[in-house]
Amino acid sequence: MSKRRNKDIPRDATAPGASTEASAETSAATEMNAREFGRWIWRQWTSMRTALLLLLLLALAAVPGSVIPQENIDMSKVSKWKDAHPDLAPVYEKLGLFDVYSSPWFSAIYLLLVVSLIGCIVPRLRVYAKAMRARPVKAPRNLTRFSDNATYTTDEDVDVVVERARALLKKRRFRVDVHDESAANAGTKVASVSSERGYLREAGNLLFHFSILVVMVGFALGSLFGYQGGVLLQVGNGFSNNLTQYDEFSAGGLYDADDMPPFSFDLTDFDAEWLYSGAAAGQARKFVSKLEYTEEPGGEQKSYDLRVNHPLNISGTDIFLIGHGYAPVVTVRDSSGEAVYSGPTIFLPLDQTFRSMGVIKAPDAEGGLAFEGELYPTYEFDMDHGPYSSHGSLIDPKMSLLAYTGDLGLDAGVSQSVYILDKAGMEKVLKADGSDFRVDISPGETVKLPDGQGSISFDGIVSWNKLQISHTPGKLVALAGVVLALIGMIGSLYVRPRRIWVRARRTEEGTLVEIGGLDRSSGGDVSEELEEIRAALAPATSSTPSTLPAETDPVAQETQQSPQQAGETGEKEQS
Repeated sequence: MSKRRNKDIPRDATAPGASTEASAETSAATEMNAREFGRWIWRQWTSMRTALLLLLLLALAAVPGSVIPQENIDMSKVSKWKDAHPDLAPVYEKLGLFDVYSSPWFSAIYLLLVVSLIGCIVPRLRVYAKAMRARPVKAPRNLTRFSDNATYTTDEDVDVVVERARALLKKRRFRVDVHDESAANAGTKVASVSSERGYLREAGNLLFHFSILVVMVGFALGSLFGYQGGVLLQVGNGFSNNLTQYDEFSAGGLYDADDMPPFSFDLTDFDAEWLYSGAAAGQARKFVSKLEYTEEPGGEQKSYDLRVNHPLNISGTDIFLIGHGYAPVVTVRDSSGEAVYSGPTIFLPLDQTFRSMGVIKAPDAEGGLAFEGELYPTYEFDMDHGPYSSHGSLIDPKMSLLAYTGDLGLDAGVSQSVYILDKAGMEKVLKADGSDFRVDISPGETVKLPDGQGSISFDGIVSWNKLQISHTPGKLVALAGVVLALIGMIGSLYVRPRRIWVRARRTEEGTLVEIGGLDRSSGGDVSEELEEIRAALAPATSSTPSTLPAETDPVAQETQQSPQQAGETGEKEQS
């Protein structure tokens, strides 16, 4: 990501002790016209600091989506949360916290970050392309000033040494360039080899930043052209992929419901294995849903064992098993003995032991009849906590319900959750002494209500599954972005950019060969590599090599370019 200094504001504008005159000049300098102000805004927007800030904001903005129930994932949990927090629910609704990833403020951060990343990457790509075409930096005059250096003297000619150095460095995958420096040394025969490698480090940085864009594009494709829905399906029932079959459904703005693949499936069985000992006793170890499906009407029927994190893929659509529970099968009769409700009713689990709550509504009963309460798969009772379930499996199931009579509010024209009982027009069924009439019932039992108001029978229990059905066309793009990010990170962390120079100078004693190196990564060390190069270059007849500190080397006293300058030369285009 590019970082540019604001050229419109003097560097000393905020210097301590600035005079009044300087402050006036600064104020004048900061008075920008609309074009200059726009350029300043663009520089701030596309700076590394802004991009990092937006990335942090995006991560923080995603937190509510993980903590607060989301409407496009589990509407029943959203309803329960709203009932438990009646004061906060309207505020969260206005802020879009029940659908974070489709909210305007999340989309704004998302788009700002995309533009910022593009503004960072494009200029750096130009600089990198220019650097790839550039020749290696010329050798500094005094190579012995580098902390990593070596010298030796040989009888070989300067041209022979330089050619051997060029071939050796090229073999070690350096980019090399040869320079004749005789003209700058009063006719003394001098030549040098400049070499550099490690260009892939910057490529890794660019690839990493580009991969973030790829991931974001993948998520955007999934949000715009995909859909996600949920359905609670009882064992023995089926599902066809059309809008009327979903309990909750959310589609991208560019998705056409006519393009939904016409698959269907039946939930034929559900099997759960429970833990009966240890700290996790009472919890399910694994569960499997047996599906029979066809990809199109009249197509071949296939079977699939649906497990958690092992979705079934049909025509690019994934079916996930994300939850399960129990549905008591009950029969409700009114005061005349007529069955006004019969069948399974889904109860929602409240804890890991599958203690579940639910509502049974019989609006066709004379005067209206409803029940609200809890199901305990393995019923237990103690005086301190009251009724509870000690295990998630159906060892000793029992329901404990309160009965209500009156108007259920279903004809008011207002949508109503099947898991919530509107008690505004209803009254509790009471005992003769005025206390609540509680229905405690086990499978196979029937309980009659006081004063002949009706009865309820507990006929059995069936299991239900919560299935999430989603079509995410951009998931492979996002996966490719993650892979690119890993490759780019490896390149930026482990590729060591470095420069090595070899200079051969003809002297009265022979040819003096100087080797210097600079590791441009933090904490890098090229001493071992220099030693290998010196050993490969120096013939057996050469004099003993030396590594001279700058303060004792007489040649080093004539400075024309420092090692720091050498490291910075050629990088100005990239800063």
